[in-house]
Amino acid sequence: MAYFRKLDPKLAKLQELLNKNERWLILINADPDALASAMALKRILAGRVEQVAIAHVNEITRPDNLAMIRLLRIATKKLNPLLLAQYDRFALVDSQPHHHPDFANIHFSVVIDHHPKVAGTPVEADFVEIVSEYGSNATIMTEYLYNLGLRPGKLLATALLYGIKTDTQSFEREFHDNDMKAFRYLSKFYNKPLLHKIIRSEFRLEWLKYFTQAFRKMRVTGKTITIFMGKVDSSDILVVLADFFLRVHGLSTTVISGISEDKLVIVFRGDGLRRDMGKFAKRLFGDVGSAGGHKSMARAEIPMEKLGCQHASQFVWERLHGGVDVKKKKKEPETSPNGAS
Repeated sequence: MAYFRKLDPKLAKLQELLNKNERWLILINADPDALASAMALKRILAGRVEQVAIAHVNEITRPDNLAMIRLLRIATKKLNPLLLAQYDRFALVDSQPHHHPDFANIHFSVVIDHHPKVAGTPVEADFVEIVSEYGSNATIMTEYLYNLGLRPGKLLATALLYGIKTDTQSFEREFHDNDMKAFRYLSKFYNKPLLHKIIRSEFRLEWLKYFTQAFRKMRVTGKTITIFMGKVDSSDILVVLADFFLRVHGLSTTVISGISEDKLVIVFRGDGLRRDMGKFAKRLFGDVGSAGGHKSMARAEIPMEKLGCQHASQFVWERLHGGVDVKKKKKEPETSPNGAS
């Protein structure tokens, strides 16, 4: 019995796209899973095409991402029109074209992702693989390497293992048996000290002030904690806080919002038992901005001009308490007198 699923026909179709005279650019919305997946696809394409490079559309500011890029020697550049014009074919990993505006007008030859498909938004590319039951895109890429007989070196194995670890939150979030298989397989090749160094690079010193603010501003209603942080230096701090507060005993949902780069950003985290965070975010904010995600983690981003004269904190609060799931809990007392500001 094969360790991973057999992918011979699928990979044959992928290899048919490869031409020694063409230059490929792999695009990502950079996070550990995306960085690892791009690194793996680059390994697969290397030697089969003229040139292959990686480009990211977002600003990379999280310390663990920066440490991962530096320690694992991941060569990635910020996407711009001049860079785009230098390549013949484009691949997208750990994302879908509708996930970011910078992806929208690019014809992708390859799309490999694990996020759920969105009804009415088909993914069009010469080669498409979306395995939404997987907890990590790095698992798909590990299967590809295995089926192609490509043993990952220590840097690539460390990247893929970290990608699985972060997207499954060390298997506390939803995951598939194949995520566990891939993690076990990669554990034979990774560099343990490098991984520990990346994991320990989770916070910036200047972010610690936001924890103090979050404790003052938090609202707890039933098993949900809601915090509006106001203006933040980076939306990454909202992710850090959402993950942190979900560890509090008795809470099942965290909704952390703030303003970053003229956008209202709302980060959702859940225990995966009470409600689907991706559907919850899309239902509440999908009409005014981009919103969606997984069952236990989601995000919404709304341009500030969409709010009109309404204060951002009030906008978030009213949307949350106008939702179907929250209406049932309106009579539950708040355990903190501090309102969002």
